[in-house]
Amino acid sequence: MIRAKRVYEDPARGDGRRFLVERLWPRGMKKEALVADAWLKDVAPSAALRQWYGHRVERWQEFRRRYRAELTEHPETWATLMSAARRGNVTLLYSAHDVEHNSAKVLGDFLTARISRSQR
Repeated sequence: MIRAKRVYEDPARGDGRRFLVERLWPRGMKKEALVADAWLKDVAPSAALRQWYGHRVERWQEFRRRYRAELTEHPETWATLMSAARRGNVTLLYSAHDVEHNSAKVLGDFLTARISRSQR
């Protein structure tokens, strides 16, 4: 199972392997305070895409399309996540305030679809 949660939330027993999937370090978080297996900044949206989106909900659908295209072009960035998800639970950590419109949600949906296709 792949889930996403804010990096500021406490770890939970069912989190499994935890990965920070943001290009920028979360504001106000000390590096030693983060409970994560790895920081995978290259799997995050490109700087240009992140800046274009700017957390504008009206751009959400286009952001999702563009980010999925980036992910499709660079499978090496999410290979670690796929491998971990095939072995157990994975939690994608993000720092955005919006829990519905963030890149970790897009990434989680993308990976879940890939896993479903590979199990057919």
